[in-house]
Amino acid sequence: MELEWKKNALDAFAIGAEQVITQEETAETIVPDYCPDIARIIDGEGRVFLHRREVSGGRAEVSGVVRVTLLYVPEGEGGIRSLGFSLPFRAQAEGMGDAVCLLTEAELESLENRLTNPRKVFTRCRLTVRLRPCRPAPLRFTSDVTAPPEAGLEKRQEVQKTSLLTAVAEKDFPFTDTWTLSPGKEGAAEILRFRCEALISERKRIGGKCLIKGVFPVSLIYRTAAGQCRQASAELPFSQILELGGEEDGTAEVFLQLCGWDCQIAPGDEEGRSLTVTLSLHAAALLRREVELTLLQDLYSTAWDLSYEAEPLSLTDCQDLDVRRQSVRELLEIGVVAETLLDISVRPGRAAAVREGEGGSLHCPCRLRALYLDEGGVPLVAERSIDVVCPLDWPEDGRIEVLALCPEEPQGSLGERGVELRFTLEFRARVTRQRQRASIASARMEAADLSALPSLVLRSLGPEETLWDLAKHCRSTVPMILAANGLEGEEAAEAGHLLLVPRKRP
Repeated sequence: MELEWKKNALDAFAIGAEQVITQEETAETIVPDYCPDIARIIDGEGRVFLHRREVSGGRAEVSGVVRVTLLYVPEGEGGIRSLGFSLPFRAQAEGMGDAVCLLTEAELESLENRLTNPRKVFTRCRLTVRLRPCRPAPLRFTSDVTAPPEAGLEKRQEVQKTSLLTAVAEKDFPFTDTWTLSPGKEGAAEILRFRCEALISERKRIGGKCLIKGVFPVSLIYRTAAGQCRQASAELPFSQILELGGEEDGTAEVFLQLCGWDCQIAPGDEEGRSLTVTLSLHAAALLRREVELTLLQDLYSTAWDLSYEAEPLSLTDCQDLDVRRQSVRELLEIGVVAETLLDISVRPGRAAAVREGEGGSLHCPCRLRALYLDEGGVPLVAERSIDVVCPLDWPEDGRIEVLALCPEEPQGSLGERGVELRFTLEFRARVTRQRQRASIASARMEAADLSALPSLVLRSLGPEETLWDLAKHCRSTVPMILAANGLEGEEAAEAGHLLLVPRKRP
């Protein structure tokens, strides 16, 4: 007996297990001739920039630089000077399979700078690179089967919903804008240190494209023509279009990484009030769609002996949890009298979810730093690491991913005991759950001798038995059992009650 199967295959992708690479980089940097000798390093700050991501033959390779900026006191001079340099790095990983792209993150775990002599700086940094391969993973299943009436085929189908990753897109793009200092700020003669972050505020599907909008919060420390240190900050808006293709529905998840930056005083601006900001960025977009599937879940024949093989299916449920904002107020005790606060920063680390009894919480390590002048005008740095905790409940069978960021510029003030920092940390969490289902892949039918089977059976349902199970066992059908017992629906059949089960005849 020939059966006609309706097979389905939906194009999709899957994110593989994360691989973590931790490595150490060291370098000795010669102070350029145009810079004065270094008397004392005030502060060192680093940022990891990824430049290349490649995957081939199951092997991944990423490379980039650790961009380091030192603030120092020069010998024989007052004020603050700056020295910038880069440490190149390369990381490799195996086991990436047939990945089409790499979702990458890189962070600096520690940075050490010390003077070898007034013209040479030794740097040691420890960085972590996280790789997640994105591979093709089409979803294959059987939704239906048909056969001639004499086959006596009975089938059970079920409708299931799942979240599919249906499109992946990557794009490198530059950004350039002019930043004009506010009227109350003095002009810049030299830029000492520059910072930038990338915050996405809106994601919108337009046909097969994804429009992203956001801001780049930028800040800098600069030296005026009179030799004074000043701080300035702004937000530079941006928008970009990514080609996703595919269906118009669905939700786009976008990862935006800074791959490099530069900030210079605009040429020809003698007052130093116009600054040119140039950024290079890498964007990765993932399109998720909620899809409804019809699965052929069970099958039997009232006239033939039938056996089948089923294939397991893993279906995904995704749920974005409410955004949680945690207000933080911390004191950096400095032990001296501070006169001027030059700069503050809050660097969130990698957030994690911790299950605690019946509940849970989100944790994010944050590095707090403050650059200030004491009452004698000596530049000093205070820093401290804290753990920001936010209570949150999520299903025990769910896998949670958390992102933490500072959506607003931190605020700071000098007090009697030190520097008080105030900032808001925003937690964004997503929970995914896997459900295991099955879909019939193939079946075999053989002739059966039904002559010894009774035409009518009196039986009751077992505690875990359904009408479908009873009909399958007795070569009957659910409609026939309902009609024979005057029942309006399957829910009317209760366990323990006797039922008439007529056998379906060819």
